[in-house]
Amino acid sequence: HVQLVESGGASVQAGGSLRLSCVRSGYDASMSFCMGWFRQAPGKEREGIASIERDGTATYADSAKGRFTISQDDAQRTLYLQMNSLQLEDTAVYYCAAESFPRCYGLSDRFFGYWGQGTQVTVS
Repeated sequence: HVQLVESGGASVQAGGSLRLSCVRSGYDASMSFCMGWFRQAPGKEREGIASIERDGTATYADSAKGRFTISQDDAQRTLYLQMNSLQLEDTAVYYCAAESFPRCYGLSDRFFGYWGQGTQVTVS
């Protein structure tokens, strides 16, 4: 019922910045979502980066806090991840995710029911 499409991934120099976007479409009866960003590097488990609730309450992983900022439009139709001071370790496929629940509970990927296809971020 819900589709998520990420965009904005690119190859960037260390220390550079990127802004990823995720557009939600389709139907879900929920008026409020938990929205999140995850990433998966080669040979690594998928890890949570940040999540955000309808009212803007955000939670960040330690690896992202201070460098990354999650945001959204008022209807949670578009999700963003602003990434600054990118480092080699940030290279990964980045995924957006959504769950039809008004609150977020941690950064576990098991909580989210909707996933995008991912967008590649390469830092060199």
